[in-house]
Amino acid sequence: MGADSGAGPGPSVPWRKVLWERQPFPDNYVDRRFLEELRRNEDLRQYRYWAVVREAGLVAQQITCVALFVTLWLYMEQGLLSPATLLWTGLLCALLGYGLYQALAPQADSDNQQRTRWSDLQSAAIFLSFTFGFSPVLRTLTESVSTDTVYAMTALMLLAHLVAFPYAQPSPPGSLSLNAALFASVCLASRLPGDRHIPGGAHSPSSSLHTFTMLCWALLVFALWPCLRQRLRERAPSGFGCVCVLMGMCGVVGLGSLWPGGAVLLAAALGAVTLLCPLLLIRLQSDKDNIQGPWDEAEIREDLARFLH
Repeated sequence: MGADSGAGPGPSVPWRKVLWERQPFPDNYVDRRFLEELRRNEDLRQYRYWAVVREAGLVAQQITCVALFVTLWLYMEQGLLSPATLLWTGLLCALLGYGLYQALAPQADSDNQQRTRWSDLQSAAIFLSFTFGFSPVLRTLTESVSTDTVYAMTALMLLAHLVAFPYAQPSPPGSLSLNAALFASVCLASRLPGDRHIPGGAHSPSSSLHTFTMLCWALLVFALWPCLRQRLRERAPSGFGCVCVLMGMCGVVGLGSLWPGGAVLLAAALGAVTLLCPLLLIRLQSDKDNIQGPWDEAEIREDLARFLH
């Protein structure tokens, strides 16, 4: 279809772009003014490199959380860390994080802090009670499944967690991403040793405590930490960048203490996500060619919210 396409009458009969009037022109006819309304890259968003790097840091943070969680499992699997020690450490981290979360709360929410603390305490008590009670059952869910299959399911669930995580609004995290992370923690906990000698002459407790510890840390890493991280991003943006760098270094160092090759892969992944992908996005913006014209569908710009009530 081009300008003046089709066999139309002479210029004495002007063509009008209307559908409600019968005209002596073919249906595919357009005049020479058709391309005058062509617009290129209208409302194109211009990205700045460091702004994109800050946003990509959220993805890198979640990758680091997965790496830290796997590192904790490796320490428990190799008998280098007892579940009791990890459980008390998690409790301390939870208390410190909750105190920081409340300290960064907006002033407008100060009247509801007492009610929020009580409801938070109730929710924590319910979660801990049910998780501890069902730990003997949860650790036996994958007993009949081979170890290779369990590891494959764990990798798939952690990948699903990263894909489904709501990076735009991570507080609270999405149900799909959180459930995938909890399922991965159950799979990993089922492959922890039940009785193993650890340094110091002690023996690790039963596998039920391993499962309970893994689920508690999964809640800390994949549910509570994103909420605190979002609060830090909103209330203390200058400290948020330092926290991101510190978390990335902890993830690389922690994984490198047990698996140096994995630490190299993690560092490469974090560097690619944080620095290389934003640069690639900025470079590709120059190749973007989005055209608008009279062939586009009509856009209703009027606010229709009043018709929904």
